[in-house]
Amino acid sequence: MTAEKFMEVDYFQNYKKDQKIPGDVFLSKKVSEERAIIILSDGLGSGVKANVLATLTATMARNYVSNLYDVRQTAEVIMRTLPVCKTRKISYATFTIADVNKNGDTRIIEYGNPTFLYIKGKQAVDPGKLNRKKLGDYKNDELKFYSFNCDKQDRIIFFSDGVTQAGMGSEKYPFGWGRDQVCKYATLIIRRENEISAQELSKNVVQQAVNKDGYNSKDDTTCGVIYFRSPRKMTLVTGPPYDEQRDSEMAQTLEEARGKKVICGGTTAKIIARELDKDLAVEINNTGDEIPPNASMEGVDLITEGVLTLSKLYKLLQEDKPRFQEPVLKKLYHSLLDSDIINFICGTRINEAHQDPKIPIELGLRRQVVKKIASLLEEKYLKETKIEYI
Repeated sequence: MTAEKFMEVDYFQNYKKDQKIPGDVFLSKKVSEERAIIILSDGLGSGVKANVLATLTATMARNYVSNLYDVRQTAEVIMRTLPVCKTRKISYATFTIADVNKNGDTRIIEYGNPTFLYIKGKQAVDPGKLNRKKLGDYKNDELKFYSFNCDKQDRIIFFSDGVTQAGMGSEKYPFGWGRDQVCKYATLIIRRENEISAQELSKNVVQQAVNKDGYNSKDDTTCGVIYFRSPRKMTLVTGPPYDEQRDSEMAQTLEEARGKKVICGGTTAKIIARELDKDLAVEINNTGDEIPPNASMEGVDLITEGVLTLSKLYKLLQEDKPRFQEPVLKKLYHSLLDSDIINFICGTRINEAHQDPKIPIELGLRRQVVKKIASLLEEKYLKETKIEYI
């Protein structure tokens, strides 16, 4: 996405009570530097069968659009391919597909899912032109097509029926929480915190829905958010430069960088502290069992250990529901996902500590770990990354 208008995409999910696998599937992918596709599919029922059907649907959408099929044509192919439940006369999976380019031009196609919310600034608005296409004999066999343009601070919020039907049967919500109430809640959150991230907003919506269900979800509950905003930047420095004469260059680059600043590596932190004539303080009380203590320095948001921390970070980024054992890893993880454009400055000097045979071989070289993290941030989280070797 462009520097003028960045698109943050994230989601939050809660499984149906007693289920260990979701029946809802959320996928996002950059189709090109100028285009991304986001899919939410809800499989009929719950558990493994629902997950397989939802995964099949979402994967078909992602692969078709990735191969430059028109998103409308893709939706029609999926709709005709999905099996229909003979008893309930409905498709085995529903879906929402959002196709968005770098300018904010947005096309959304829905089948069976609750209608998405379009929040313009702090107000819910009508997304504009709606087209419908009937594809079968049953009431729900209808595709809905929307097309509109998003500006900065606009949000698109979409969810499975686990959100809108939360609390169904209760005295307060006999017919479920409902789309209108979800809309009121989401806009209230946005007005209180105008720059709330996609990650936090989706989490708020799902947790509120779970509360309506008495803290035990009666269905898989998923909310996805697309948030257009000015980009948030981060610079992450790790590893000493290959040539010691470039130590001052690395330090100065970090000093002049805009946005969040992170150092991963004790030796790297010492070099930067020396070159900038700043104090480096170790925070021995803010660590876990496996990660060495982090440190602090004026003008730097976070300082951690190096390759071990980055390797653990990579594994956490691969997970959909990461569990954090070390506070510093949690902070680093959220700092990355709250940022949009991440510049990695990777020193290439060999660290003798990494030649220790006790160090796991999968850690590899620092540059390989950084490259894997950057690639994952691009592909899974739709971030912009740049790696500069020094």
